[in-house]
Amino acid sequence: EKTGKDPGKTRLEHSQIFVDFEENKKKRSFKRKMVLGITPNTKFVYSLKDPAKQDPSDCRQSPAFAGFCYCWNRFSDIINIRRAVFFMMTKNADKKREQMMMFSMDDMVPQNHMLRLIDKAINWNFIYDLVEEKYCPDNGRPSMDPVMLIKIPFIQYLYGIKSMRQTMKEIEVNVAYRWFLGLDMLDPVPHFSTFGKNYTRRFKDTDLFEQIFSKILEDCMKYKLVNTEQIFVDATHVKACANSKKMRKRVAHEQALWYEEELNKEIEKDRLAHGKKPLKKKDDNQPPASGGTGNDKDSISEELPEDVKTQKCSISDPESGWFRKGEHKHVFAYAVETACDKHGWILGYTVHPGNEHDSRTFKALYDKISKLNPQMVVADAGYKTPAIAHQLLEDGIQPLFPYTRPKTKEGFFGKHEFAYDEYYDCYICPGAHILTYSTTNRSGYKEYKSCGEHCAECQCLSKCTESKDHVKLITRHVWEEYMEVVEDIRHTIGNRQIYQLRKETIERIFGTAKEQHGFRYTQYVGKARMEMKAGLTFACMNLKKLAKILEKRGWNTARF
Repeated sequence: EKTGKDPGKTRLEHSQIFVDFEENKKKRSFKRKMVLGITPNTKFVYSLKDPAKQDPSDCRQSPAFAGFCYCWNRFSDIINIRRAVFFMMTKNADKKREQMMMFSMDDMVPQNHMLRLIDKAINWNFIYDLVEEKYCPDNGRPSMDPVMLIKIPFIQYLYGIKSMRQTMKEIEVNVAYRWFLGLDMLDPVPHFSTFGKNYTRRFKDTDLFEQIFSKILEDCMKYKLVNTEQIFVDATHVKACANSKKMRKRVAHEQALWYEEELNKEIEKDRLAHGKKPLKKKDDNQPPASGGTGNDKDSISEELPEDVKTQKCSISDPESGWFRKGEHKHVFAYAVETACDKHGWILGYTVHPGNEHDSRTFKALYDKISKLNPQMVVADAGYKTPAIAHQLLEDGIQPLFPYTRPKTKEGFFGKHEFAYDEYYDCYICPGAHILTYSTTNRSGYKEYKSCGEHCAECQCLSKCTESKDHVKLITRHVWEEYMEVVEDIRHTIGNRQIYQLRKETIERIFGTAKEQHGFRYTQYVGKARMEMKAGLTFACMNLKKLAKILEKRGWNTARF
């Protein structure tokens, strides 16, 4: 090491050490011998000069000695040399347990800690305005700080802690959690039932948590980080807090379609155009729902009529739905329908029972994201229906759906092999026979039938139909022209690459929520509490992403 005053002069400081170097000219290597007597406080100073100017008699200029000095100076405080053997041994590690110290809570939390970044990224005072009407201004004892009350479940979902009881145990011993909540080292931690009681008495049947999610999303938009031109939509299932073996059967009431009124008008218009009478109104009288005692020990439902369609209902959580999909385990679950942009910012969510199809629950989520004025909605095959295509195209939004394979039985003609004549409103089969219009059913499908006498003598009959009267039936939805536009959009150059972004956006959000934020299952009972869990989970995901971006850009908001 070069001294400060004389750069050309070197020195070697040591105590009780002897190092001998023997140069082997043939192998051009060094052999070193270490003798006992080195103390842990020994500090070595070495020098490496130009090889042409090195003195062979000065061992301080040897590369081997330089490496030895570097290792010794760095690790001399944790290793002990005894007979040239290194022992990693430290004693009396607990001697500081009862030591009294004075410190600041702010100094105990690292500057790059996630909770510190989140606390800096948003002003939590907006919660006071949201809950002000839930508290009495001049009566009762002082309450817990509402901001701290909301931050407690926020910590739970941010770090994926499985229960509120476990969250309180973590807050007791975690300095960063205490700092985030505004507690010092001696302040008592609230009881784990505090949040549950406040939710039941104050926040139940309110949209407080959805407002918190919306406020955080507004902050993300304020920095111009969100791009709503292309919105990706999908749904995931969260296992409900319900035993799959404790169930009863109830009457499956037919769910009203969100587009039913508009569809009925279109059906009546089409039937009148073909000279058909309007359909009679459906009988709304349905059999009563099956009763239940609500006792967990009694999972046997009351007697139901044999001709009534039934569905499974959980005794523990009746609002959940029986989820069945492929080879997955059949459980009671909730479906969380979510929308995001191409950068992965969560824009909205809705919660439904797990047994409801995505296309039937789409309208609730669409009412939220339509306010963002998207230009394109990207969704999977579950949303590829004439009703959704009609709704999006009528609103000036391009729907981007994937290719779906024909559902025709193998060995038979597919529907695409039957040509539709729009002028004469008929189909022409591969055998050059005409399928004329017959009727329009309640589901909105126009039926086209062939002549049985002509089909009986056709050579393609075996590939066309197996009906006894040899009549081929083809259906066409009254909104089929919208589905044809959807296919044209799918074939547009560049849209394939846009659809492939689903795995990097909406699918990644679901994976992150389940792996890091405890979104695989819920320990809450009821749809309202599930909406609270989804709202806070997605809010903390957006806020965590916002905090990282602001910290990366040096908290310079002018750049946005």
